[in-house]
Amino acid sequence: MSELNILRDGFDTRPIEMQPMWLIMFQAPKEDVDRIFEAIAEVAPLDQGKTDRNGYRAPAGVEYYRPREGTPTGAEENTRHRPGVDEMRFYLPRDTKALNDVIEAIYEVHSYYEPVITVTEVLRSQCKGLDDKNNPHRWWNKEGDWKK
Repeated sequence: MSELNILRDGFDTRPIEMQPMWLIMFQAPKEDVDRIFEAIAEVAPLDQGKTDRNGYRAPAGVEYYRPREGTPTGAEENTRHRPGVDEMRFYLPRDTKALNDVIEAIYEVHSYYEPVITVTEVLRSQCKGLDDKNNPHRWWNKEGDWKK
C-alpha cells in the first residue's frame, strides 16, 4: 500500500475497508436541517453498508456574519450573531455528478442565498460484514436499546 495514494485509493483491514469518499458539511438554521437533508436524500442514497440516509447532525452553535452591499438585506455596520445554526455531515462517493446534484439540492431548499457548504476528501470505514453477532461489545448484546 503506497501512502502517496491512500486518500485516492483507500485500503483494507481484516474487518474494515477504508473507502475514498467526500465528506460534505452544510450549516443551516436548526429548523431547516431536516428539510435540506430530505432534499439531499432524494438525489443521493447516502448509503453505508446495509443502511441509507446516513448523516450526522452537530448541535446548534452561533453563526457570525455581517451583510455587505449587494446582499438581499443590504449593508449593515454590525456583525450579526444568529443562534441555533446546526451543522449536518454526510458522506458521498467521489462522483462529480452526484456531488453536483447534492450541492444543487442544498441550494434549492436552503433558506440562505449564500449557504455554507464544504467538501473534504476523506476515507470512510465500511464493514466487511464479518459474523460478529455474538460480540459482547455490540449494542444489540447489551442492556438497553437506544432505539426503543
